[in-house]
Formats: sequence, structure tokens, C-alpha cells
Amino acid sequence: MKVEPIAFDSFGVRSMCTVVKTKDVKLVIDPSVALAPKRFGLPPHEIELRRKDELWKRIKDELELAEVVIITHYHYDHHNPNEPEVLNGKVVLVKHPNNAINLSQKKRSRYFLSLLNAKIEFADSRRFEFGNTIISFSDPVPHGKDDRLGYVLEVLIEEDESFLFTSDVEGMPLDDHVKFILDSNPDTLFLDGPMTYMPHVFGRKLFERSMRNIKIVMEKTKVKRVVLDHHLLRDVSWRDKVSEIFEFGKELGIFVQSASGFIGKEEILLEARRKELYETLR
Repeated sequence: MKVEPIAFDSFGVRSMCTVVKTKDVKLVIDPSVALAPKRFGLPPHEIELRRKDELWKRIKDELELAEVVIITHYHYDHHNPNEPEVLNGKVVLVKHPNNAINLSQKKRSRYFLSLLNAKIEFADSRRFEFGNTIISFSDPVPHGKDDRLGYVLEVLIEEDESFLFTSDVEGMPLDDHVKFILDSNPDTLFLDGPMTYMPHVFGRKLFERSMRNIKIVMEKTKVKRVVLDHHLLRDVSWRDKVSEIFEFGKELGIFVQSASGFIGKEEILLEARRKELYETLR
């Protein structure tokens, strides 16, 4: 199995797009990119806009040879209704459009799915087999601390090793977020980190629960590679704020990095540095 992050917040956009290749199938998870409409009171800088275009082109290139696409929920950094033709002829495993979903995502899902010329399967709590590759989905879990933003699906892919993609669990502060991961016991974990850039929403108590739960997963599973990214990488001080996770990883012999670090590249934190972009690159 080969796991490759294609577009993440550490790449300069809002995304968690990931490609997984096994001997049986090529999958693309959450093929989309987005930008924060406002950060520090500023719209996206032209550098961010160019980066978004570059990474969307990369995603489309990856989709050409993919047989299976996974959509874990219907936020625009995880699905793209503007170019539905890129999914033509694919098997598309999606979050159910009617069950365990808030009103906003329900409207988006119905519109998006109506555009697709693809084989659509509702994936909540289900298991799919493609040769020796097994794809299992969690029950719907809250998008963060509660269900205000709806629900997402966590995904486990198993072949010669196992890979788990959490989608938007925002640091997994809830026991519901953790259960599927503990039951799945993955080798590699791509985890949406805590939303430290919005402390008024994601307070100290939630942060401490996230740190506790991340450590529980690291200690009680066989995981050897943990990627922390997405919401966490919207904070320039992200590495300092979760330093205890890096230290805990060292103690356990677990590789902990951002998605960029996972492939040996430096982080490009464009959103977190938007104010600097406007000040230094006029």
C-alpha cells in the first residue's frame, strides 16, 4: 500500500486530499481544495489563489487513473461541486445525504450527488472489498466537539498494512471519534488536529481532551506513523502547541509529522501567514 497526501493545509490550502494505491485499486479521498474566505479580515492573497489552482490540477491528474473516490462529508474543502465531471465513471463512496447530517450539508449533498455520472454508494457504517483491499467506514461522528457542523465518516483501508483517515474530527476530543480508531488498530493515521487557531471556539478543556485522546490512540494501537494536519496547520505555532505529542511519539517510536513532513517537504502555511503575505508581498 502507498499513501500519499496530495493537498493539505500544510501545502497552503484547506484540504485533506489523499491518494491510496494498493495492488487492487487506486483511491482518492476527499478530492477538493478551498481557501478561507476571510482570515485576519483579509481575503485570500493571490499566492493562495495560485496555490489552490496548482493543487486542484494535481488532484484532477490523480483522479484520471483512480477507480474509487471517497467523500467523507460535504464541506467544500472535501468535495467540489464545480467540476463534477472529474468523477465520471468512478465508484464514489459517500456520506449518506439524509441520515446523520445537518441542513447545510443535506442541501449540498443533494445538489452534488445530482450532478454525478458515477456509481454512488452510501458508505456510512459499511464495508467494501476491491480484490484484497478492504475499505471500512465508521458510523457518522460529529464534525468536531458537537454536531453543529454536521457529521463525517472516518475511513479504514486495509491491504498489506492499514491506513486510517479521520476526516474533520478537529483533534478528536470526543470518545466517539476515538472508538473507530481503537477498533481499527491502524499502522498509519492521518488525523485532523485540534483547531488551536480559534481559541474562542476550541478552548483549553477541548484541547486537553484532544491531547489525551491522541495519546490514547498512540499508546493503545500499533500505529507507527501519525500525520497531524488540516485545522491544526492554520496556526503558525502549531508545532509548539502540540509539542507533547511529538515528545510522546519519540518515547513510543512513532513518527509524528504534518502531511508535508510525511513526504519530506517543508510546510507552506499560507493561510496562517496571510497577513504577512499582504504586508510583505504587495
